[in-house]
Amino acid sequence: MYPDHPGHLPAERAVTVHQPQPLTPYDPGPSTAMDPYAERQPVVWVPDAYGRMVPMPKHLAPAPVLAPEPRDLTPLPLLDPIAQRLMGAGLGGGALAAGAGYGIGEVVSAAAGISGGALVWVAVIVLALRAPARAITSGKGSTVNIRKAVIKRSHFHG
Repeated sequence: MYPDHPGHLPAERAVTVHQPQPLTPYDPGPSTAMDPYAERQPVVWVPDAYGRMVPMPKHLAPAPVLAPEPRDLTPLPLLDPIAQRLMGAGLGGGALAAGAGYGIGEVVSAAAGISGGALVWVAVIVLALRAPARAITSGKGSTVNIRKAVIKRSHFHG
């Protein structure tokens, strides 16, 4: 089943041990003078999502919020000055037109009232004149007798 090898028994196998070569440390070469302060970038402190102040490179920081310009809070006139002049110049004509318009409106509403409510009063007067005088003055009208009949039928058919 297995090929016939002379070293198939554990005692007959040759044991080899691997001996790695020693590593040489990294030599970066001649050292140069470095200025760590020149490599640093300016840092700003900004609030994070939880309100804590954290450092951040200045070139990565969000743009600062610019303060809005102060508003002018002096009170403004009630009407535009040009509108005040036009209104002052045309006030007399405007009052005349308003008065004439009001008067015409009163006449039109009176005519509308005559056609509606006054005709009802005219009809009431005509009916009063045509009614016999005895019915109006006597105060006695026709007599109506009202009888109420209650029939009680409660039989027990049991």
